[in-house]
Amino acid sequence: MKRSAVLEFKIATEDWEFDRIHELNYKTFVEEIPQHQAVSNRRLVDKFHSENTYVICLCDGQLIGMLAVRGKRPFSLDQKLSRLEDHLPPGRSICEIRLLAVEKDFRMGQVFYGLLKFASDYCIQQGYDLAVISGTTRQQKLYRHLGFVPFGPLVGAGEALFQPMYLTRESFEEKTKDFFEPDGEESV
Repeated sequence: MKRSAVLEFKIATEDWEFDRIHELNYKTFVEEIPQHQAVSNRRLVDKFHSENTYVICLCDGQLIGMLAVRGKRPFSLDQKLSRLEDHLPPGRSICEIRLLAVEKDFRMGQVFYGLLKFASDYCIQQGYDLAVISGTTRQQKLYRHLGFVPFGPLVGAGEALFQPMYLTRESFEEKTKDFFEPDGEESV
């Protein structure tokens, strides 16, 4: 990655962005984390695609990272755990964050943190104050560092095991208050 490159974080709106989302989704959740079956077109369209809001990261016009936010129930975690609310703090407005994926050459922190910050701002604007995720067991230390709290049993199977986790707005803001630049863009 060039030192002068600027990362842009935004909500996906363009057809080419959605096509690239499906490609990155495939690379991550079929080839890297074997959660879905391979298909010849190398695209993976999420089952909640029409309800997702995709936060993306662009670098020099290329989509290099993404995550999806969705506030409509049932969440994917509702399908994996019975009585999801029993595991969560009461009185919260809940969304689910899914499909976090970053191109391998850009996994140095800035893209990941930028996606989370942009998603956090979006969630606050939408009135959410609690996010749930299925966090890959490969990154538990990172998730906990950000303030995520594990709950319930592991979900998934084989090499695709995930820990249900939640994150409150307050915890995220406290854990990340010194990291982010205020303008939403970060130079790398």
